[in-house]
Amino acid sequence: MRLNICIVSIFICLLLATSCTEKKVVFNQREFISLSGKWHCDLGEINLPGSVDESRLAPRNSDTLSTGQLTRLNPYVGKMKYTKDIEIPAGSAQKEWRLIMERTKPSTVWIDKDSIGTSSLILSPQIYNLGKLAAGKHTVTIVIDNSPASVPQGIHGSHAWTDATQTNWNGIIGKFGLEANDGILISDLQVYPNVSSKTIPVVAQIKSSVSGKAEISVQGYLWNTAQNIAIPEQVINIDLKEGLETYKFDINVGNKHVLWSEFDPALYKVNFEIKSQNIKDSYTIDFGIRDFSAKGTQFEINSLKTFLRGKHDACVFPLTGYPPMNKEEWKRQMRIAKEYGINHYRFHSWTPPQAAFDAANEEGIYMQAELPYWGTMDTTNTELNKFLINEGEHILATYGNNPSFVMMALGNELGGDVELMRSIVTKFRTSDQRHLYAFGANNMLGTAGQQQGEDFFVTCRVGGQVGSDDYTTHTRATFSFADAKDGGYMNATYPSTAITFSKAVENCTAPIISHENGQFQVYPDYNEIKKYTGVLYPYNMEIFRKRLQENGLQDQADAFHKATASFAALCYKADIEMCLRTPGFGGFQLLDLQDYPGQGSAYVGILDAFMDNKGGMAAEEFDGFCDEIVPLSIMPKYCWSNSEIFTAEIKLSNYSKEALSKKNLSWTLSKAHSNVNVARGEFPINISQGHLGEVGKIKVPLQDINTATQLVLTLQTGPHVNKYDIWVYPDKQVSVKSDIKETSSLKQALDLLQQGNKVLYIPDHKEVEKLSVGGLFTPDYWNYAMFKNISEWLKRDVSPGTLSILTDPSHPLFKEFPTETHSNWQWWIISKNSRPFILDRTPKDYKPLVQVIDNIERNHKLGLIFEMQVGKGKLLVCMCDLKAISDKPEGKQFGQAIIDYMSSTDFAPTNEYTAEDIKSLFSTSIKEKKIVGVKNITTYK
Repeated sequence: MRLNICIVSIFICLLLATSCTEKKVVFNQREFISLSGKWHCDLGEINLPGSVDESRLAPRNSDTLSTGQLTRLNPYVGKMKYTKDIEIPAGSAQKEWRLIMERTKPSTVWIDKDSIGTSSLILSPQIYNLGKLAAGKHTVTIVIDNSPASVPQGIHGSHAWTDATQTNWNGIIGKFGLEANDGILISDLQVYPNVSSKTIPVVAQIKSSVSGKAEISVQGYLWNTAQNIAIPEQVINIDLKEGLETYKFDINVGNKHVLWSEFDPALYKVNFEIKSQNIKDSYTIDFGIRDFSAKGTQFEINSLKTFLRGKHDACVFPLTGYPPMNKEEWKRQMRIAKEYGINHYRFHSWTPPQAAFDAANEEGIYMQAELPYWGTMDTTNTELNKFLINEGEHILATYGNNPSFVMMALGNELGGDVELMRSIVTKFRTSDQRHLYAFGANNMLGTAGQQQGEDFFVTCRVGGQVGSDDYTTHTRATFSFADAKDGGYMNATYPSTAITFSKAVENCTAPIISHENGQFQVYPDYNEIKKYTGVLYPYNMEIFRKRLQENGLQDQADAFHKATASFAALCYKADIEMCLRTPGFGGFQLLDLQDYPGQGSAYVGILDAFMDNKGGMAAEEFDGFCDEIVPLSIMPKYCWSNSEIFTAEIKLSNYSKEALSKKNLSWTLSKAHSNVNVARGEFPINISQGHLGEVGKIKVPLQDINTATQLVLTLQTGPHVNKYDIWVYPDKQVSVKSDIKETSSLKQALDLLQQGNKVLYIPDHKEVEKLSVGGLFTPDYWNYAMFKNISEWLKRDVSPGTLSILTDPSHPLFKEFPTETHSNWQWWIISKNSRPFILDRTPKDYKPLVQVIDNIERNHKLGLIFEMQVGKGKLLVCMCDLKAISDKPEGKQFGQAIIDYMSSTDFAPTNEYTAEDIKSLFSTSIKEKKIVGVKNITTYK
């Protein structure tokens, strides 16, 4: 209820003529006794803030064989008692005290053996009201419980709790101490800015030991911009009542107020000082004035359309096992993310501490917080529901003033009772309308579609069925084989840059955010092991490295890493651009910009777990297709014959803060690895803000390109550069060489070799099915072991599990088939029509001409093309069905490149094999390893 309040506005400039950027007002702070330092716990002496893991007091973990996640070196699970003697100064004996623990696990607190209470909060500060404390010594006892029983079972799988991410640590982190007040306490204060008004509604919770007239003085200024703006100094008169009461009033920010956004993250620092009967208390907050809203199927920030270029934050902090509690580290990480074009963070089933919001406020990052849940919603699970609602209400109260806090969801991939989800969201929205709300992220795997009452829809599909080959409902380019037939668009359809998610958008009325895009595996960099100097150790990586050594491939570890990192980056580009070129799309949330070392060990990042670049693609290149302005080439294919006219429709995605007019976009079509231009041109640009607009069409005849050539199409406007690889091949039939004998019969191949012939052996895929793996273009999805088990359980196809090709571009085989060391789009049809052969039984120093990099679970030596000297004959084995790919320019040229190589003097295999060796190689079954994946909460039924 609104109490009787009189507002007196003085309108005196707080800092007069002094620049706000040069002189800052230091507002009064409450007395605070830090409890940082040495504490006694059940295991010995420990430093807090910190965790038991960091203290190394718990026994050393004897399990060094787990491959599912990083290993806690000194884990502790259970109740832990912490005690410390403190001293209350004589002058503070009449004050009211609160114990503040910024982040911890369920706790119980005693002062001098008197029970104070309990708290179950895990994502918001725990605050205990202690009352008055006599001067002198007191004993503080805190029991922290991280045992499974301390929270509802459904919380265990969330990223707020699980060992797969931040670890289920025991301890206290962040701000930790005793805070005093003199009998009046502003315990909470929420501001509700409106971009169209100079007044801001304020709701304050004030606890008072006295009643009567009180004044609230308001001072503030804009502190992080060059603009010299102070809000008018003003006084609010209230009738203060004894006890805890709610007070509502308005403050005036002046005729000129500055808005917060990703473009200009302007922040106000405002202090509220209450005074009554010579008792004072102060409450200082930072806030921004912004309007983040959904308009149709897109988001707006202060009436400007914005596109969310997001990353998934899995709570991965490999040194501490818990999130940073200081702003500087969050700013470091967010600035790295911004170098890659990121403007949005989604926190998977957890909410970060205030330090993360502080950093996001300053860096202009849009944040999506989530409740700590991943599972099924059920009205009968009253304990869990009560826990989640309580956590959600505290999240809103604790972090609600942050302008970066724009979105909230109930958890990850929820199933069950939609009405329960709706009721919880309605409860949250009723109490706080500053944020947009969703029932969850990728609920029911998107099959149920958008639900009434959701402000936005985070999903991988809009309707449709799990496991189907109908991709028209999809909102991302790749899936596991358990989730979509053949892994979705990117692996299953011939490469182009023309596919969009428009059909899915048609079936939605709210903004769609593509859920967990990418998940492209990168072979790990074993040099990273030495970075793990904290509470976690990568025994999983050591095991993967040992498997590689057992197969004699250890000398290729770096090459595997570099090739797969480069290829994964190209796939991320394709996935992101599908989102950008979809009209009316809301955004995406990558999984991920950085690695996820849990849930089976998913090395899916462009960056490693420490936010260091893996070397696959520089930030400057990544930012070219992941930014507020992105030039886009819409092409029907990547591979062309020289009898065709290369055509591309050029569009531009403009989510900058203004329209683009009186500017130009230049384009060049040049030969790769040289400065030779084939064609060039320029288009004028006239693209409205927040639009995907047409720029022009490129048409270039290719008849003058007479040899197989890789081209690069470069699009540039201002500093924004985006590039595309294109291949051009001669339009001619594959020439047959009389000295090369082609066969699909092993017996015939051996007979021909005995006669001293050059033999091209292309095995029938059915005959070598148990000696090979399937053909896959895209890097295996997320983690091979986990989705292999899920697919088998669901009786669906299992992914072939490979990551990329690996080859030497300078090898004579590629004189007429240009390539990098890794897969690229010209390899799609080849990879899809191949069965890489398992060469584990060959000598350890034997390497195929075109190798296929296997996943970390199997670590097979795989050959797509390999050669041998067999008696007087020369054998080249091609595991790709050349006839099946001969209708495509790249397919024909690949076959021609093989023929040309075999007919040249360069074809001189150095590895000698007998006919019996070859028979054995192609007839001895490979013992299949038993691969057990980690359990996933989502079932993919």
